[in-house]
Amino acid sequence: MSTISGLFTSIPFDSTYVLLGIIIAFIGIHFYSLSREKKELLQVVDNKVKVFQKAFDISEDAMLILSDDNKIVYANRVMQKLLDLPKDFMFKSLPKMPQIKIKTDWVTLDRLITSEYKRADEKMLSYLQTSLLVDELDDSEGIPVNLYVDSSLLGSKHDMWCNIISMHDLRQKKKEKTLGSRHQLTALPNQIQLLHDLNALYAKVHLNKQKLALVIIDIDDFSTLRSIIGYDQINIILIKFAQYLESIATRLDISVYHTYYNNFVISISNLSNQEEILSFVKDIQKQLASFYKMQDVKLYLTASVGISMYPDSGSTRGLLDKAYKALSQAQGYGDGRIQIYEAEDLVHDYDELLLHNEMHEAIEKNQFEVYYQPIIDSYEKEVVSAEALIRWNHPKYGLIAPYIFIPIMEKTGFIVELGRFVLEEVLKQQKRWELFKFKKIDVSINITLFEIEAKDFVENVAKQIQHHQVNPSLIKFEITEGSAMISEESTQKQFWNLKKLGVGISLDDFGTGYTSFVYLKRFPADILKIDKTLIDYILTNKEDQRIVKAMIELGHNLGMKVVAEGIENERMSELLMSYGCDLLQGYYYGKPLPVFEFQKLLR
Repeated sequence: MSTISGLFTSIPFDSTYVLLGIIIAFIGIHFYSLSREKKELLQVVDNKVKVFQKAFDISEDAMLILSDDNKIVYANRVMQKLLDLPKDFMFKSLPKMPQIKIKTDWVTLDRLITSEYKRADEKMLSYLQTSLLVDELDDSEGIPVNLYVDSSLLGSKHDMWCNIISMHDLRQKKKEKTLGSRHQLTALPNQIQLLHDLNALYAKVHLNKQKLALVIIDIDDFSTLRSIIGYDQINIILIKFAQYLESIATRLDISVYHTYYNNFVISISNLSNQEEILSFVKDIQKQLASFYKMQDVKLYLTASVGISMYPDSGSTRGLLDKAYKALSQAQGYGDGRIQIYEAEDLVHDYDELLLHNEMHEAIEKNQFEVYYQPIIDSYEKEVVSAEALIRWNHPKYGLIAPYIFIPIMEKTGFIVELGRFVLEEVLKQQKRWELFKFKKIDVSINITLFEIEAKDFVENVAKQIQHHQVNPSLIKFEITEGSAMISEESTQKQFWNLKKLGVGISLDDFGTGYTSFVYLKRFPADILKIDKTLIDYILTNKEDQRIVKAMIELGHNLGMKVVAEGIENERMSELLMSYGCDLLQGYYYGKPLPVFEFQKLLR
């Protein structure tokens, strides 16, 4: 600096300005040259990039162009977000140099580009299924990417080489793969994942000689519930229930799946016996009842459950099918039931087509038989009524339960013909009891919407009663609460027409929470049958006790008699008597019996 200072002091004033002017001119020429070079580079790059810019900008891949001195020439929106680039990133260095995983080593992007470029290999370089670290302080495994690197000569005059880097983020692909195996609403593993997992699980339990249980939970009367409270509220119930199942899955080391809209599957390999499984399932049923409350009104939800176990239910092959068969049987018995697949009772792979073809002949050949389950007066402790239940004595399969053939009949419409058969058999039996001086009791017959919506249903009932000359008050028709709720106004008139004949009406499975007080007042029911799921826990569940008490009081206030079904012991019976329940039904008093055994109770 002193030399330059001395130079300026020793040079005359005019000469000093001349020299200074020369230096400034020299600097100006230099920067002008650089500016022209940069402008030329920018112009060349701009022209090149414009060709691809639109494609780059809409690409889901992250695109980056770096100059040979690692300055950013271009970055599309995906790359800007991925590398967290500032707004003024053009022609600046990367704020953080990304690292790429090559085998077991992490290599910075600039080193990777340089080393590979020096190999003079002009083919595109690719690193598939590798990882990217944006921040060297990040201790994660990085972002899974496919990396592609290519080089291009952007300026022919100045040999302006640039490196083009493309990164395909694999996280979305993994997410899509995960979503493909997840239920869209609840994010629980779905049916696809269940089938995939079962293959491995079967092999594991077979190899280790472990027990395995599959539990299928199906929320009852779901379509009816959805039509009443709407899709949004239904989804809230499903999400809450899924969250609950997920929480117990974590706690108990079990697997939970959401297979269909109202259908959940649980696989359990750490509970040793049926008693533990049943206790576990009953806890879930109780918990389900608490998942819905709207405007301080609690809806009592129930679920039917089918269970299959390995090795108790046979081999692992078809274990899921066996669980669904058990579920179908549970649903055939009514809402809120639990059924374990029993290899002895359910071994038949029923041929639906065969059963369908043989139904008409079955009536002609007297293969259908009506069983009677006693209903007891809670005060007199005497049989005062019975429920008629149909059974099929099949020549090949033996005694077939209704849950097997009733759904087939509903599909084909044959249920109407079967219903007429049951009514005629009951009327014949009532007449026989009258002739042989048996005790008079009324008999309840289950009917479906298919039957009551038949045009000549009421006319046929009237005709048969008149033909057999039976007092119509000895016949009662039972329809489930859910079916009664969804019936059309014209169908409800059918119930009133039955009432005019003198026939009784019973509202079955009452307590699933759908019927409003106003609707109940308008419905011509003589009897309320409290749903079995409310009786199952009545000895220990205070809330169920309060609900049952309220239902009995409600029925009495509306002039109805109240039946509690599912009585299994004396304590249940005594408790319900103390609540004022009129009639009691259950295995404690008698299971469904053939007529020749049942009528012994009427002597």
